Amino acid sequence: MTTDRRVLVHPDRDSLAGAVAARFITKIIDILDENDEAHVVLSGGSVNTAVLAAIRNSPAQNNVDWKRITFWWGDERFVEAGSADRNDLQAREALLDHVLVDPAKVHPFPSTDEIADLAEAAEAYAAELAAAAPDAALYPRFDIMFLGVGPDGHIASLFPGMSGVTETVKTVIAVRDSPKPPPLRLSLTLPVIRSADRIWLVMAGSDKASPLGLALAGASIEEVPAAGAEGRRRTVFFVDQDAAAEVPENLIAPSY
Repeated sequence: MTTDRRVLVHPDRDSLAGAVAARFITKIIDILDENDEAHVVLSGGSVNTAVLAAIRNSPAQNNVDWKRITFWWGDERFVEAGSADRNDLQAREALLDHVLVDPAKVHPFPSTDEIADLAEAAEAYAAELAAAAPDAALYPRFDIMFLGVGPDGHIASLFPGMSGVTETVKTVIAVRDSPKPPPLRLSLTLPVIRSADRIWLVMAGSDKASPLGLALAGASIEEVPAAGAEGRRRTVFFVDQDAAAEVPENLIAPSY
């Protein structure tokens, strides 16, 4: 696993979203030039949703062959399909409904409309991952995984001090007592997250300064799950100036 972790700082939230969008378009075109398909994992949250909207609004997105991209999610709130709380609904409204994706390659987590039991929903998504995996693998090779980071350092729905952070057998877990509402959630586990070639953590705001600083300083994953987010090839923290307040100058990269 790579130790190439970079911090890229942008002046504010808007410039951050635009820069990540531009980087995504460039990188996904490169990936599709080298491969028949790409697998991308999306994240919820206002900043990551702003990135998706910036991708949609970029003229360069017309150069992306969207039908060759398979989309997954890192976590989801276990609510009804039409709920505004759902990450997949936010992603559809920001980007996916506006580009020519293949509907069969968009894989949202189950909603309560589809599967009433949380544990069964987790098993169903794990089976969906396995069905798309090569050979006997349990999940696809993810080219880019977007993650948000909470003020408490959580990623996906892996929260500090909860058993899901250290789960190593299951690929998808049922979260029943999330400290952040709603309490019922579904989440990829850390081994699946760390299997991604590239992990892009997008963070904005002064309340993200502490978890970012702790993650870079090597905090335990039990205390700061974001510290465990390391991609196979590259891990990049895309942050705004406020979130970078506690990052040592020598850790800030001049470019991607």
